[in-house]
Amino acid sequence: MKDINQLIAGVERFQTKYFGEERSLFSQLSKSQQPRALVISCCDSRVDPAILTGADPGDLFIVRNVANLVPPYRNEAKAPGIRAALEFAVKSLQVEHIIVLGHSSCGGIQALMSDENITNKYYEFIGAWVSIAKRAREKVLRELPQALPAVQARACEQESILVSLENLLSFPWIQERVEQNTLMLHGWYFDIDTGELLAYSDKNRTFDPLVAESVTN
Repeated sequence: MKDINQLIAGVERFQTKYFGEERSLFSQLSKSQQPRALVISCCDSRVDPAILTGADPGDLFIVRNVANLVPPYRNEAKAPGIRAALEFAVKSLQVEHIIVLGHSSCGGIQALMSDENITNKYYEFIGAWVSIAKRAREKVLRELPQALPAVQARACEQESILVSLENLLSFPWIQERVEQNTLMLHGWYFDIDTGELLAYSDKNRTFDPLVAESVTN
């Protein structure tokens, strides 16, 4: 089990760093956490918010799910887990930023863009989950009907981020804090091919470079 041994070795390095060399950090974190940002990201193994941002333990409150989606606010709705995480982050931790972090080559969005019958044939839960962003799919197919599938998928990956941002504002206690300017919402898109990070601009209504490609490329 070579892979498992690599994970165990990673834990050992983690212990050496944070419970040896930098013990003071976890001495503080053992008492409380005060992350300033909530990141809603995909489960994709290639996009880790902490690694991507260089965050230390305690810096980010992270919620991960397929295709980094946020369902709309409804007390009686399914998938209460993400709503509970949002509530805790906003009401108890008083985070100042919520970042919806999408990415290229997203399998969840590919499932959304594919034929529903095919998706439902192979998966029991994914189709219903990604349908949260079905209006993103509908918009892309309406505006880019002749585009290549890869172009449509990228457009849907970005449009689904906007759907999640809109759904965040359907939570009354999130909307209230946004209106009070004590909470900011961000839509980020990470390009796995280039390493570029894009951010949605309300002014331009586009995803513009936040961090460009590495100068070493």
